[in-house]
Amino acid sequence: MSLSLASTIRLNDGRALPRLGLGVYLSKGAEGITAICTALEAGYRHIDSAAFYDNEKEVGEAVHKWGGERDSVWLTSKIWDSDHGYERCSKAVDRSLKKLGLPSWDLMLLHSPNPGKAARLEAWRALIDAKKAGKVRSIGVSNYGVHHIQELLEAFPQDPPAVNQIELSPFFQRASIVAECAKHDIVVESYSPLGKGAFVDLPELQDIAKKYGKTPSHILIRYVLQKDIVVLPKSVNPDRIKANADVYGFELDAEDMKTLDGFETGSGITWDRQFHACLLALALPDACCYSQLRRRLEPQTLDCISSYSAHIKPRLSRP
Repeated sequence: MSLSLASTIRLNDGRALPRLGLGVYLSKGAEGITAICTALEAGYRHIDSAAFYDNEKEVGEAVHKWGGERDSVWLTSKIWDSDHGYERCSKAVDRSLKKLGLPSWDLMLLHSPNPGKAARLEAWRALIDAKKAGKVRSIGVSNYGVHHIQELLEAFPQDPPAVNQIELSPFFQRASIVAECAKHDIVVESYSPLGKGAFVDLPELQDIAKKYGKTPSHILIRYVLQKDIVVLPKSVNPDRIKANADVYGFELDAEDMKTLDGFETGSGITWDRQFHACLLALALPDACCYSQLRRRLEPQTLDCISSYSAHIKPRLSRP
């Protein structure tokens, strides 16, 4: 499989999506801008953000600072769960564009299906209209399971998602979701392709890395690329950002791909539904009982939630 940093994959709407992108979760402020500029200068042409990451402004500033052609770089964001529903989603798209400071996003995703069927279908209808209005160029979903995809296609057969972004790595391969997406020409994107570094010391992985003169991270990223899946490694470290793009000039052979296939654990390391439900509850209107929610959460979890989104912090102090 011949690939390069310039390689793209064709979406079902006809557009070409770069196969390697930079995930910018937790990349904020000057550090985030530097990370994005580093990636663009290193040849990345795909940046993956989200409203929930609270760094859409940094993405726009980094693109301006970089100084390259806007249309040469692919910019993605996501609609957070509390903005599902038609009106909320429409307003969220406008807020997102205002923060970005550019006329449009290349791709806008629904961050998850968690708010429920009615709300997510209405949010999808809002994204269809945002695309028609030129505010976003492609639309897709994230963290959607097989039944969520089937539900969406049944409701909007003429407007399928172009992308489904999910946690995916050799350790969590999501075979049923990948197969369902392939059936409908939906491109799969992988976040957390490195498994948060939890498995880098596996002897088999170390052996494969030594065989090719690469690091375990290189092998894990290359594995995803050879599965014909877009990959989004995350980092704010300039050296690591550059290193993560050094996944070309070699190809994993069939035997090594089979070995990596054998790493499947059947579970992920990032998307905890219970934890996500806590985040969603904290983003809901004041009718929620915050004091009860606080009593049910571990202090460490509260700290983690607070670090994820600054606007949640004031709510944690409400009676």
